[in-house]
Amino acid sequence: MTSNTLIGSSLVMVALLISAFSQILLKLSAKKKYQNAWQEYINPLVITAYAMYFVTTILCVFALRYIPVTLSAALDSAGQIFVPIMSYLFLREKISRRKCLGMLVIVIGIVVFAF
Repeated sequence: MTSNTLIGSSLVMVALLISAFSQILLKLSAKKKYQNAWQEYINPLVITAYAMYFVTTILCVFALRYIPVTLSAALDSAGQIFVPIMSYLFLREKISRRKCLGMLVIVIGIVVFAF
């Protein structure tokens, strides 16, 4: 793996982690009760989550300077691993055997594609 590929892949993975965390923030916001309908969308959790999504977009644009789009798309599937793990850690949601198997298949697919 070249240094450019490592830089680009790292940027994509950081963007995916930030994106997964922003999804957790949106879930936390959705679980709360609000007095007005507009407060559901204009509150610190939602605004922070969407700001984080903006940051991930910028990171991915920089990553594409170093890696091909096909590698970025393959790495993007790692988000399907990060979200369930963060959901378990922060929201105490269960990870079924079926989800674990799916995450394993994703990891194998990324490894096969990248190497």
